[in-house]
Amino acid sequence: MTETLLQIASRYSAAHADDKGIASTPFAGVSIIRETAPSALLYAISKPLVALVLQGAKRVATGRTSFDFGAGDSLLIASDVPTVSQITRATAAAPYLSLVLELDPTIIEGLVVEMGSLPFIPSQPLRVEPTEQEVADVALRLLRLIDRPSALPILQGQLLRELHYWLLAGRHGGVIRALGIADSHAKRIGRAVAIIRADYAKPLRIDRLARAAGMSPSAFHAHFRSVTSLTPLKFQKQLRLIEARRAMLADAASIAAAAHQVGYESVTQFTREYCRLFGMPPGRDMREMKRRVETAA
Repeated sequence: MTETLLQIASRYSAAHADDKGIASTPFAGVSIIRETAPSALLYAISKPLVALVLQGAKRVATGRTSFDFGAGDSLLIASDVPTVSQITRATAAAPYLSLVLELDPTIIEGLVVEMGSLPFIPSQPLRVEPTEQEVADVALRLLRLIDRPSALPILQGQLLRELHYWLLAGRHGGVIRALGIADSHAKRIGRAVAIIRADYAKPLRIDRLARAAGMSPSAFHAHFRSVTSLTPLKFQKQLRLIEARRAMLADAASIAAAAHQVGYESVTQFTREYCRLFGMPPGRDMREMKRRVETAA
């Protein structure tokens, strides 16, 4: 009997998911998320991606926009926006499962040129649509390669390209196409975002970011906020706090060490801004997370 996309994703993630519920695959930018219980609030600034939900349900919000979605839906995050998410339906018998593809800008650029002058939709960083059958079919063929390692290096490239093609041709296509247009605001702001991600612990230099985006400082501020929903300074601040939380959770870093690691000179300021974003001071947040882990175990 031929396995379905859900069955392969379930089998593979059960064997390979780490303690964060992430199962990396042999394909660059492709992973499977597996959770066996509803989660706490999760904070992130994700790179552009598409998540195909195969089982369970989730809620994702950015700013005042919120989506509830489940099996058969695809979430598109089309720019580096801060999100707050929560898995709302998952059990040990029927875990939450989603196949996540980080969008490849090089593949998108090439396909946009080949596909011709199709419309694009700017400034929609977060959206949910039903998953097209063509997208699910390619995802299934891609995951089947895992059990055929000799075919993997030969076929994975064309299957990843085909997966991007059907996404571009489908309901999310207009938004994704904006990422492949060389002079689009999303593309230009993306260059500045890449610098902030790489140097988030360093002081922010707006003139450097504006030059990378090919804009004046005033135009850069306006377009950065339009694309990401935040000012550059607030974007950097949220990225710093999210990275500090990860360091305390994953690496057991102390509050002071995490604060200094992400660029804060004042632990007091770090604690104040951490509490403002996550709703509680870092010490209590870590104790609460530890309690949740122990309860789940």
